[in-house]
Amino acid sequence: MATLELVKESILVLKDRTGSSLPAINKWIESEKKKVIKKHVMKAALKSGLEKGVLVQVKASYKLSAEAKKPPKKKTAPKKKAAPKKKTAPKKKTAPKKKTVPKKKSASKKKSAPKKKAASKKKPATKKKSATKKKTSKK
Repeated sequence: MATLELVKESILVLKDRTGSSLPAINKWIESEKKKVIKKHVMKAALKSGLEKGVLVQVKASYKLSAEAKKPPKKKTAPKKKAAPKKKTAPKKKTAPKKKTVPKKKSASKKKSAPKKKAASKKKPATKKKSATKKKTSKK
């Protein structure tokens, strides 16, 4: 139904947390799409949206259901057999990258241990005294 698609689009654009009211939906469709939807047609579209599970009614407003908020799945057509590929010109080979020599890990472990001990000897930071507020007497 085309009206239901307009309603879904308007609710997405309005982004109301509690849902969009019927007058707000109508106003958006009139201003953005330049279409006037009759009252009975709008009511039928909303009703069918509720039945399909696309819309959720919250008091006098309508929200998109969690399923409708998800992007629609792309329809995948049955895959056809790949056409035989044409031979392309041979690609130029790039020079292989030289492997870097890893540094010795044992030396770094020995150095890191004394650093931790030195860090623990540091004094804790002193706390700043908070300023006291002066009380004013009422006159």
